[in-house]
Amino acid sequence: MHAMQYELTLPADYDTGIVRDRVDRKGHLLDDWQGLGYKAYLLRERGVDGSPVNQYAPFYLWNTMEGMNSFLWGGAFQGLSDDFGRPSVRQWSGLAYAEGTAGSGAARRAVRRRRRVPDGVVLAEAMAEAVDEVGRLAGEDGAVLAAAAVDTSRWELLHFSLWEHPAPKAQGDVFQVLHLSAPGRDALPEGRQW
Repeated sequence: MHAMQYELTLPADYDTGIVRDRVDRKGHLLDDWQGLGYKAYLLRERGVDGSPVNQYAPFYLWNTMEGMNSFLWGGAFQGLSDDFGRPSVRQWSGLAYAEGTAGSGAARRAVRRRRRVPDGVVLAEAMAEAVDEVGRLAGEDGAVLAAAAVDTSRWELLHFSLWEHPAPKAQGDVFQVLHLSAPGRDALPEGRQW
């Protein structure tokens, strides 16, 4: 399992209806993408849910590297790059995944929390704590799913969760979920990834 996200931070006066329209027109194109666990089409609007910015920031969990590479190099990502400029694409190695108590409920909000892995910690213990947090998040009322991943080039932990209600029970950056493509969600391996 691999996590991936890019962020397009938009001007403060940007009409976010443009992003919503784009997702309405193109979101379904990944609904059957080979190798994709899920893609959450995410939007933050300045002043909504505490966001200081307007930002389009899709989040992906990939079942296969081939699926991710096909997306990035096979043309789909080129359309976004042509329209908005080519963003930096962050990638994390998967640590854990869990389905939430809301199961297949409609995801309305997403929460992303990134934090450094402190120097001097025992890595096995830090990763085990991240896995435990996935279980805790997934067990909360209204959780659709939860995942954790790590970027070892920056030693950054990432927790990501989807929620069926507008008041998620997680801390971090809150996003509106505009669409969810989940062709391989049932194939995402649950639990610890090592």
